[in-house]
Amino acid sequence: MEISENPTSALDGASRNLQSDYWFAARTRCGAELSVAGRLDRLGVERFVPTQTHRRTRGAATYERAVIPALVFLRTTKRRACQLANEESLPVRYLIDPATRSLLVVPDKQMEDFRRVLDLSTDEGGLVGRPLELGERVRVTKGVLAGVEGFVLELRGRTYVVVRLLDSWFAKASVPRAWLEPIK
Repeated sequence: MEISENPTSALDGASRNLQSDYWFAARTRCGAELSVAGRLDRLGVERFVPTQTHRRTRGAATYERAVIPALVFLRTTKRRACQLANEESLPVRYLIDPATRSLLVVPDKQMEDFRRVLDLSTDEGGLVGRPLELGERVRVTKGVLAGVEGFVLELRGRTYVVVRLLDSWFAKASVPRAWLEPIK
């Protein structure tokens, strides 16, 4: 299936065009995330695949595995994204925004916050299921997550900031309550 570059889509409006770089979310085969990421690296395309390092139960060998199965984020122009799938035979299917019927664009601020929280979190954070009760909207004021905006969540006596990406994926990181300020 060919991915078209519809010049009348919302992505290509007055403020956006085919020459600007955006974050796109793409599906691939389960287990192929890291090989697709390596191929994007060789092609010179900025990409993000959230991974965790695991240690084998026997021996000291460690390996990385994708945290979100079958999903790769890439930053490129819409034209280049279409070329990657059509001409470079990159095994991806882009997520489509149902409102615009165009490639789904991840806002830069959401992607930056999501990456920062996932990079910081090891044992205390990581991906979480959709929170049932989101708390107050907050901004982190200190530490390596300063400037990140999300929601406050308390679990087992600990305070977390939860960030979301496109209302589909959520990540949390432990943050002292004193470092959070409400956003009005």
